[in-house]
Amino acid sequence: MFSILRCLSWVALVCSAASFASPSAQADEPLAQQVRSLLSNRCFACHGPDEEERQAGLRLDERSAMLGEADSGMRPVVPGDPEASELLRRIVSGDESERMPPLDFGPPLPPAEIDLIRQWIEQGAKLPQHWSFVVPQRSALPQPPQARDFPQWQTHPVDRFVRARQVEHGLQPSGEASRAELLRRLSLDLIGLPPTPAEVAHFTADTRPDAYERQVDRLLASPAFGEHWARKWLDLARYADSAGYADDPSRTIWAYRDWVINALNDNLSVAQFTVDQIAGDLLPQPTTQQLVATAFHRNTLTNNEGGTNDEEFRNVAVVDRVNTTMAVWMGVTMACAQCHTHKYDPFTHEEYFQLFAIFNQTQDEDRRDESPTLELYTDAQAREREQWQTRLQVIEKLLQQPTPEIRESMRRWEQRLSEPS
Repeated sequence: MFSILRCLSWVALVCSAASFASPSAQADEPLAQQVRSLLSNRCFACHGPDEEERQAGLRLDERSAMLGEADSGMRPVVPGDPEASELLRRIVSGDESERMPPLDFGPPLPPAEIDLIRQWIEQGAKLPQHWSFVVPQRSALPQPPQARDFPQWQTHPVDRFVRARQVEHGLQPSGEASRAELLRRLSLDLIGLPPTPAEVAHFTADTRPDAYERQVDRLLASPAFGEHWARKWLDLARYADSAGYADDPSRTIWAYRDWVINALNDNLSVAQFTVDQIAGDLLPQPTTQQLVATAFHRNTLTNNEGGTNDEEFRNVAVVDRVNTTMAVWMGVTMACAQCHTHKYDPFTHEEYFQLFAIFNQTQDEDRRDESPTLELYTDAQAREREQWQTRLQVIEKLLQQPTPEIRESMRRWEQRLSEPS
């Protein structure tokens, strides 16, 4: 199963590889993005994602739609053939009754923008994809010139990407780092703390061939690893030890913070890390820690200032859960669809509130006491609580059984009732 540690270790490589896409892809993307922005500003109002406002059955925000036939029977865009593309013909038309955009919407496109669309069609009329919808692919390793002059840059695939960028900017590699420098960089990267003098001295004196790997393992096993990397996740989860708004009262939600730290240190799989936070309470027989994980959704602000409308801010919290969940796990700004169908991404106004409905089933009511809450115990407290629960059961059972004194009292009372008055 894909683990969080492996995921973090690949972040740098993926980011580096993304910067070295093929030259053709780099050349196409700016043009496609420019045309997408142009179409959005001048065309999407009538030919975009909003079905109610769409005219002539023409949709220009999806490539598959613009390549098909519109209601007129014409193909708006014919990749590689601007002259056969109805879109371009209507844009440059001298007939005001058919020129697009219409006069009541705005002025005609200037020559520079028309040339941009023409060039875009000639190059295949591709539209940019949102980065979060693009399947990651392993890039080919670059073959930077002068690499043979620096053999130390051949020890890892990432080095090739770094060296290629150095060549691009006319930079020369730095010399090999000293043991102290290397450990400092490694320690700051993995746990966010510099090494102690004793750790530096130990690493410097370690002549074993796997000395560096041993340091990596030591730092990954350190509790500070989870503490360091949890900060980054907690920022995404909008974690805070206070409720926000007005007087910003304190809240007790540190157990969620500790859960994230422990999940990283325990190398919890990304899949389980996701499920536990999004829907840990919906799992069959969830553990206490899985319930704690769902506090991801309780990191919303709470406005308990006097005079505020609790229902209003309860809805604000639900909106925040929708937007944050989609931003963190899907990498999209779903918030746009809260008020209207998304202008760029494939989300409708209706779909937004379908997601809203999923989160609109919580019991929190924007209250100062932050209820409902979950009682948590240390291991020692849990054992002691279990012992008290056992004793309580014995006592309750005892109370339900009549004592000899109660029996005798009952007998005398019954006897008095049976005596003639």
